[in-house]
Amino acid sequence: MSTILSIHNLNKVYASGFQALKNINLKIRKGEIFALLGPNGAGKTTLINAICGIVNPSDGKIIVDGFDIINDFRATRSLIGLVPQELSTDAFETVWNTVNFSRGLFGKAPNPAFIEQTLKQLSLWDKKNNTIRTLSGGMKRRLMIAKALSHEPRVLFLDEPTAGVDVNLRKDMWEQVRHLKNTGVTIILTTHYLEEAEEMADRIGIINKGEIIVTENKTDLMKKLGRKQLILDLKDPLGEIPAPLTKWALAFNPEKTQLIYTYDSTKDDNGIAQLLADLSSAGMTFKDIHTNQSSLEEIFIQLVKP
Repeated sequence: MSTILSIHNLNKVYASGFQALKNINLKIRKGEIFALLGPNGAGKTTLINAICGIVNPSDGKIIVDGFDIINDFRATRSLIGLVPQELSTDAFETVWNTVNFSRGLFGKAPNPAFIEQTLKQLSLWDKKNNTIRTLSGGMKRRLMIAKALSHEPRVLFLDEPTAGVDVNLRKDMWEQVRHLKNTGVTIILTTHYLEEAEEMADRIGIINKGEIIVTENKTDLMKKLGRKQLILDLKDPLGEIPAPLTKWALAFNPEKTQLIYTYDSTKDDNGIAQLLADLSSAGMTFKDIHTNQSSLEEIFIQLVKP
């Protein structure tokens, strides 16, 4: 898969001396959904703003589809759509006029058919003549996406796109993002909802204290860093773990109806076969057995902890 966005040795130091970005190197592939995760103040928004030309980097290079963000500002900016974290629209303007105006800001010729298609895809067509102040919070989020798509960008940044949106609407927006990907749009997503990244992303990057600390395919990241648990459902609650089994560092659930064995899924010998043999020798019986994989949230906490 070819690269559409390349970042080379990017740094941002503010006048106060605070270094918000530290030697960022990153490549985004065409047509992927890339989730950028990090705690508050990690540098996510600064990085997005640098790519979009809102913040001037101190040094480094940003290339969008072959164009340099500094030397070819107009070309690069026309390739990028940005849905910012904060909602900022003219409350008394209509949905149609707002999206149409955004298209004109990029020098694009009027294209009512494209605007209509965009509003329909985002379930805003029936609100096209409504003023923005009459829209719900979720509809305003959709409107921000419509504005960002109005000039037909190839790269779309979604900075916390579902913040403050209820669960049902959030899942609906996930479907819309998938549709955008299917049309060939590359999507970079920042979110505090880790289940959103787990659900949506092809690859995940984690930034902390201005540095990219990992970029990995979502599945590979969870496989490499995720703990796995073997859970044994006991027939009867157990008072204590038999002495011959203490070497396995088993744990109980609160009700003492399950034995839990945590292991590294990347190791060839995870010990499960021997553990089951030892359980049988100890006369332990259980009614069910299953495994549990660490969530992305647990992996994220593990990576950014002090």
